[in-house]
Amino acid sequence: MLIIGERINGMFTDIKEAIQQRNPAPIQEWARRQEKGGARALDLNVGPAVEDKVGAMTWLVEVTQEVSQLTLCLDSTDIQAIEAGLKVCRNPAIINSTNAEREKMEELFPLAVEYNAELIGLTMNKSGIPKDSDSRLAFAMELVAAADEYGLPLENLLIDPLILPANVAQDHVPEVLKTLQQIKLLSDPPPRTVLGLSNVSQNCHNRPLINRTFIAMAMACGLDAAIADACDEALIETVAAAEILLNQTVYCDSFVKMYKVR
Repeated sequence: MLIIGERINGMFTDIKEAIQQRNPAPIQEWARRQEKGGARALDLNVGPAVEDKVGAMTWLVEVTQEVSQLTLCLDSTDIQAIEAGLKVCRNPAIINSTNAEREKMEELFPLAVEYNAELIGLTMNKSGIPKDSDSRLAFAMELVAAADEYGLPLENLLIDPLILPANVAQDHVPEVLKTLQQIKLLSDPPPRTVLGLSNVSQNCHNRPLINRTFIAMAMACGLDAAIADACDEALIETVAAAEILLNQTVYCDSFVKMYKVR
């Protein structure tokens, strides 16, 4: 299970101010904390309040790489900012993300191939996020077909069936779980799957409990990666225990410690 640390995001006030002031200290502190917590990749998002997204993404990648060698997940709707970040990444990155619209796929699949990057594909188009699993799966099939069309290795595609907050879209939760199971039947080898975990608990009471419960359920349905709070120790413990119970890793008494250091 790949945990992609969510915290270096311009939606958070401290990160937004750090980017605006070009102050690397908060960025690097969160990079270290998330890696220590168990993240094996870091999501980098300059946020909506930055005008020069290209310059901000370049700077964000560079200062993060000064303290961490983890895979970077470049998160932006600005394709130029994504490419600017890819150019300065020392290791192959993850592009976050494309949807299933032809125009977006035509831009981002070739970019992922050019830079040997992984690509997150969202099961939606300009009409929005579908409610049922069948519609989500149809978009997933389009993403898999695009990977074949553009020559992106299937192991470099991560499909996100898009979870919404439980307090406003509770009926979507079982549909997302069903989609995770069905995606694994699309091809051989199957695509990998990812979720923005914290979305499920947005504006809900006791968010950490909802996140921890949902990630265990999703892992049992085939979830491979999550953009999540790597500093939530109980969440990481849940992931480590779920890997043991799903027979994904060999049991040892120090299974939580081993998850964090591997």
